[in-house]
Amino acid sequence: MCGCPADSVKHLIKRGLIVPTERNGVSFETGPNAILLSDVPLQNGAFSNLSEFPILQMLYRQGMIIPGHPNCSGRRPLLLGLAQQVEAQMEYVLRGNYGLLSEDEMLAAGVPADMAAEWMRMKLRFAFGAIKPPQDLIDTCIIGDDSAILPGGVTVRRLELNIFEFSYDGETAIVDLNLSAGNTYETPYHLGYHNLEREYFSVVHAGEGDGWDPERAAMSSILMFQGKIYLIDAGPNVHSALQALGIGVQEVEGIFHTHCHDDHFCGLTTLFRADHRIKYYALPAVRASVAKKLAALTNIGEDSFGEYFEICDLSLGIWNDIAGLEVKPIFSPHPVETTVFHFRTPWEDGFRSYAHMADIVSLDVLGQMVDDDETRHGISSELMAQVRADYLMPADVKKLDIGGGLIHGCAEDFREDQSGKIILSHTALALTKAQKSIGSGAPFGTVDALIPSYQEYRVSAARGYLAEYFLGVPEHQIRILLNHPVVTFNPETILLREGSYCEDVHLILTGLVETIEPDSDQTATLSAGAMIGESYALSGEPSFETYRALSFVRALKIPAVLYRSFVERNEMSERISRLADLRNFFNHTWLFGESLSNLTEVRIAETCQPYYLATGEEIDMTGQDFVFMVRDGRIDRYFDGAVVEYCGIGEPLNESEVLFSQAGKGRLVAAMRSELLMVPGFMVRDIPVARWKLLELYQRRQRTFSSQRQETGMPS
Repeated sequence: MCGCPADSVKHLIKRGLIVPTERNGVSFETGPNAILLSDVPLQNGAFSNLSEFPILQMLYRQGMIIPGHPNCSGRRPLLLGLAQQVEAQMEYVLRGNYGLLSEDEMLAAGVPADMAAEWMRMKLRFAFGAIKPPQDLIDTCIIGDDSAILPGGVTVRRLELNIFEFSYDGETAIVDLNLSAGNTYETPYHLGYHNLEREYFSVVHAGEGDGWDPERAAMSSILMFQGKIYLIDAGPNVHSALQALGIGVQEVEGIFHTHCHDDHFCGLTTLFRADHRIKYYALPAVRASVAKKLAALTNIGEDSFGEYFEICDLSLGIWNDIAGLEVKPIFSPHPVETTVFHFRTPWEDGFRSYAHMADIVSLDVLGQMVDDDETRHGISSELMAQVRADYLMPADVKKLDIGGGLIHGCAEDFREDQSGKIILSHTALALTKAQKSIGSGAPFGTVDALIPSYQEYRVSAARGYLAEYFLGVPEHQIRILLNHPVVTFNPETILLREGSYCEDVHLILTGLVETIEPDSDQTATLSAGAMIGESYALSGEPSFETYRALSFVRALKIPAVLYRSFVERNEMSERISRLADLRNFFNHTWLFGESLSNLTEVRIAETCQPYYLATGEEIDMTGQDFVFMVRDGRIDRYFDGAVVEYCGIGEPLNESEVLFSQAGKGRLVAAMRSELLMVPGFMVRDIPVARWKLLELYQRRQRTFSSQRQETGMPS
């Protein structure tokens, strides 16, 4: 298996590379037994190496680890790749299996001592008595400078960064694990398009499957409350789910996180693609386990978690008030630190409520774990009674994990549950008749509106966008622009075509729009707050690009002639025209061309400074807290006497100084007369999507330098 991005197992199932089989009367699955890791763990913002579920498939669904199984021959899953990536995967697998590893780690995460002792007893029961290092379950093979010989005589060697050659019996195959710029990994299932209404309090169902279901996204939900959007968990391909639902990542207010298993965790990087720190709501112990697992995957410190999220710790077992939305995290027994959530808000007859119950364990399995002897592994009868009562606490709508087995729930446990509506989730199997008599289904994109809205949140959002953009303009002037219709564009509709004149400026209120340039592979994604056609409405020139809806889009439609007169009347023509050129440049760069709001683009354009270089002139960026963007010309990077990189228009430089206060490697020399734009480092660090991309760029360049040293025979 070459590479393992999110949902790899589902792709293999869809393509017939994992199929059911039987031997000696035992049913199990076929599949790969080795994983080639990407040299680059992050590509275009997404994880490239997510081996947790592929390894679980090998161990349990193929039967490699099950005693007496016909496929249990002593052979173990094999991870191969760079030493750094193999080591990172071992730590990541360890955290995915166990979360926090000791009472000391739990205490450091704020868990009371008596609770930490009981949690550890439970964890060891799930772990069959011991926290085992991943080396006990997984074999490894380091691919360094020389060829590696695998079991069976297959040979693999690295040709260049992330490109490999496999050889066997005189035949060869080349594998390229690099993603080209702008490309993302495929989603194994089709989600369609959904035109959501923004309700006062509603639940949008964004996934009902599990980590094995090839036709559905993993269990997750989206809460809409008073015009704000909150995610519950972030599983694989959450970016595709948001796009299908017409939600830009900029619109996400926060995420409530249950635990760190990949089918609830590995979409977190999508939330890094916002231009603001999204609020992260979780129990501190859950956050600690998530941060440790994320650190293993990204090679960044645990303390960096707060640089990408606004941390909002929740208290266990009580109602936490979040601007009128109350949430109660409830402990759920699981191999890793886990909570389920109850949400409620006051309404005319008391409260409206939603319960999200992932991941839970069946009461039968839980009962078998009861042991009041504190010297043995298990849980107390008191905790068993508390968990049972918590699980059965009623809600207006309750979504359940019914995945079964040793670590998931059972629908039958909830047959007498008094909730208004029960939704069965977290399974890849078709529901049985018995299960159908207990709970409902909820296909992707369906909505349970707990409290309908009698106000238009989109108009309020438009007022906010315009007031911030036209800072200082009186309210009555802003109302001139607001007094226009909100229109809907269907997915894949062209809003403004290249070469046409702009008759209306469209302020995006919800949904996503892509910009397409005829002579460039680079596209930009625009979301809520962006204005389509603004610069062309002011200049009167035809559009240089095409704007196309990626989802259902709602937009405020403002006549171009009125918009132009509004800008002139408020004496803002010079400022907006000056900024428009810079914003257009930044909009079409890899670093800033995705998920930036209108206001963030303006702040970048207003604070950047030009820097000019003559042909052959060298620039020393040591100690300079700026990201340098090549606006015109080309900068060549020399390393060990050779040019290792050509940095053309739109390329960022100086990421090592901005991220780590470290001087960049090599010499930077202008190949021709060049203009750079200096963007202040503090501003870039405050934009998660830009910071995340700089980290990816830093890691890729470090590997390039390392490869260059190996080729020249110099020590690293």
